[in-house]
Amino acid sequence: MAERTALESLIEMGFPRGRAEKALALTGNQGIEAAMDWLMEHEDDPDVDEPPASPLGHSLGHEPPSYGGGSPEGPGSARVEEKPPLSEEEKREQTKRMLELVAQKQKERGEREQREAVERERQRRRQGQELSAARQRLQEDEMRRAAEERRREKAEENAARQRVREKIERDKVERAKKFGGTASQVTSPVSEPGPVPSSPSQEPPTKREYDQCRIQVRLPDGTSLTQTFKAREQLAAVRLYVELHRGEELGAGQDPVQLLSGFPRRAFSEADMERPLQELGLVPSAVLIVAKKCAS
Repeated sequence: MAERTALESLIEMGFPRGRAEKALALTGNQGIEAAMDWLMEHEDDPDVDEPPASPLGHSLGHEPPSYGGGSPEGPGSARVEEKPPLSEEEKREQTKRMLELVAQKQKERGEREQREAVERERQRRRQGQELSAARQRLQEDEMRRAAEERRREKAEENAARQRVREKIERDKVERAKKFGGTASQVTSPVSEPGPVPSSPSQEPPTKREYDQCRIQVRLPDGTSLTQTFKAREQLAAVRLYVELHRGEELGAGQDPVQLLSGFPRRAFSEADMERPLQELGLVPSAVLIVAKKCAS
């Protein structure tokens, strides 16, 4: 009677008969609570409404064993059917208890799903933090490599400048030995005539002092180089800059280039290379022209 009452109670609660019978059968007829647990856990299964597999000893098409534990045939089965049903009061009480059980199961399931959602969110945030930390480490590594590359390039450029300065000094010493006198007194054997710088009387009475000058150098191939120098730097610094950045157009390893002023036209000599840019009238800005130095 208890098993039969459990089946009827499940049906009255709104569960399909086949699903209720399957829940009772798969839980070993342990009562409504066990069947309710199974129904709540498997309500989303795609095969929840399919009948359970037939137990051993029964073939397809035969009636499964009854929930009363007796044989489907015989006087025992008839006696079960003759038992009086529950009263209306008992049915209402049992239905109320089952509804409370369903509500409790649904609450437990909601709490479990909420805990799982919180855990998934925690894992998602942890993975996001790990990804952000990895991305930050990668950016720091790239910045460190870029800084090392800039330091290496600067060291190479400084070394190249030093080599050019040493070459200029050697050239001056060799020319001093060749023409006699000290290196500071040696001038170029052939210098192109040109107008002298403007006399101080032609400049405004109140002349502004500049610490830097901007030099634009035009190369023979039509390109130009622009760089800022100190006003007291020698013209040799400009020639050194041109020799470092002119490329292969003029040919590496040749004599220093010849620098000309655009307007007024003037060719700078070796003696001019040791004069400050301010003294040569190239401050605050000037345009110079690079020409191949003619062989004497």
